[in-house]
Amino acid sequence: MNLDFNRRLSIAPMLDCTDRHERYFLRLLSKHILLYSEMVTCNALLHTNPEQFLGHQEFEYPAVLQLGGSNPEDLAKCAKMVEAFGFQEVNLNCGCPSDRVQNGNFGACLMKDKHLVADCVRAMIEAVKIPVSVKCRIGVDEFDSWEFFEDFIQTIAEAGCKVFIIHARKAWLKGLSPKENREVPPLHYDFVHRLKKDMTSLNISINGGIKSLDQALRHLNGDPTSAATGMALDGVMVGREAYENPWFLHDADARIFGDTEPPRFASRKAVLEAYLPYVEMETSKGTPATILVHHLYGLFAGLPGARKFRQMLSDGAPRAKDAAALIREAMNLVQE
Repeated sequence: MNLDFNRRLSIAPMLDCTDRHERYFLRLLSKHILLYSEMVTCNALLHTNPEQFLGHQEFEYPAVLQLGGSNPEDLAKCAKMVEAFGFQEVNLNCGCPSDRVQNGNFGACLMKDKHLVADCVRAMIEAVKIPVSVKCRIGVDEFDSWEFFEDFIQTIAEAGCKVFIIHARKAWLKGLSPKENREVPPLHYDFVHRLKKDMTSLNISINGGIKSLDQALRHLNGDPTSAATGMALDGVMVGREAYENPWFLHDADARIFGDTEPPRFASRKAVLEAYLPYVEMETSKGTPATILVHHLYGLFAGLPGARKFRQMLSDGAPRAKDAAALIREAMNLVQE
């Protein structure tokens, strides 16, 4: 297994978004972006059929599976399963603020118990050969000082974790919805860049509010005139923009990764044509059309006919027996 993959640009784990179908589709747009799964809880893996959550195709690689949990023994068992299914990395969620996650004592609330997180990370590292990474916030509730953030990262790093993906906002565990927690707490990019400056041996990626490759490059290259983004980072993670406007990734291989080969596909419709054989294969397995088409809604964002394209897919998918035929028909409504 090749573990030497590039983290310069990754797609964030997003509930109900980054399933295996979305990852397959995004891989058509870029050979190099690092793809994350939705968060999968330890309880789901240990008490149901793991194939349901871990099944995927090698075409998705490089790909990371994100786990949600707080029991070191369970996380070690699940990390082994993730490795056995072929993922290149396993990630521990320490950033999700939803009520459901809090009730399970994992996600962002774990930042209040750095020693438990360290125990979890240590157990996972001892269980697998693939890298173990942590995705977290810069703080949680009233614990939002630089000192708190630095101490949390230092403690986890001493447990053996060398890769951190940091959403540059703190999380409010009460009073804000998960969507509001992605938008309301102010961004502090300076925390992440300062962390990289102080802990150069760690691999640091930044997440939060990044919607273009130009923004990503500013974080990757560093800006010596800016205290907020002065230090070059190892990676940038993009979230909702990759789901709502995936076409912006089509030249990521060249601009972010320096790939001199031309893009796989010169147009959005060419990408869809390449996706259709996969759709047909999944349809033959019984995968509902609704699951196969909702990842496509934003592909033509900003183009004439984009709204009609989305509407045809969303209205037609619940009744469609042939998802590929529905997509082909919807494509004809768009001018590209």
